[in-house]
Amino acid sequence: MKIVRDQLADFLRRSRERVSPQEVGLPAGPRRRTPGLRREEVAQLTGMSADYYIRLEQARGPQPSTQMLGALARALRLSDDERDHLYLLAGHRPPAARTAGDEVAPALLHLLDQLDATPAQVLDDLGDVLAQNAMAQALLGGVCTVSEHGRNVVWRWFADARQRAAYPAEEHEYYSRLHVADLRAAAAHRPDDAAVTRLVSRLREASDEFAELWDRHEVAVRRHSRMRVLHPVLGLVEVDCQVLITPEDNRRVVLYTPAPGDDLAGRLALLRRPAGGDTLAFG
Repeated sequence: MKIVRDQLADFLRRSRERVSPQEVGLPAGPRRRTPGLRREEVAQLTGMSADYYIRLEQARGPQPSTQMLGALARALRLSDDERDHLYLLAGHRPPAARTAGDEVAPALLHLLDQLDATPAQVLDDLGDVLAQNAMAQALLGGVCTVSEHGRNVVWRWFADARQRAAYPAEEHEYYSRLHVADLRAAAAHRPDDAAVTRLVSRLREASDEFAELWDRHEVAVRRHSRMRVLHPVLGLVEVDCQVLITPEDNRRVVLYTPAPGDDLAGRLALLRRPAGGDTLAFG
């Protein structure tokens, strides 16, 4: 990535002007000619020399390190979005996003409840199914949570033969590559993450196919795909999978929509089990 010096300089200057001395624990001092912090004060807060910071604002400084950018983000009270913008302008990849654990935002759970005619699931970036509505339960069955990776769709695909039996054999290679390429993309955003390391290690031990595909280093975020399911009652069901990604916590909302003219909702409704609420959350 390449540093964009003029835009970096402008962003630093405007961000500095939006922060008051009081916000960062500095005295206001005598009357200021310009709003916000002085350049020397930003340098003091970040531990860099005033000359170094001045050159950054004049678009003639060297490329700052990620450590320096982190200090600038804290000193200038940048939001996560602003911090990521700072890193990109400076020619660095932004820090990995914080993982949200197993929590699913109430708004997403509410969304699942409203989709009473469309199967839908919420997954994390590694493929753990965190919640699903009753329509998804009827189409895809329950999610096992007995083992550590039991609810992970990638693990179940490569380690559980029963999972593959629900899909046409001639499409298994396609689904395998789809799962591995998506996991590769997620892993790149979570370097040195213990959960990623543990999942990939277990998959490599459990499946030679996974190990071979992983070593190909194919990368593709799953955003849309076509899926055919051999349902035990309904027979062959064909659906489009549309993936909506929430950027703040990297949740994936997967919607399963049938082909035009297919009354899948009506057929699935007959299979739904009565329950106090439709949304099923795991964790």
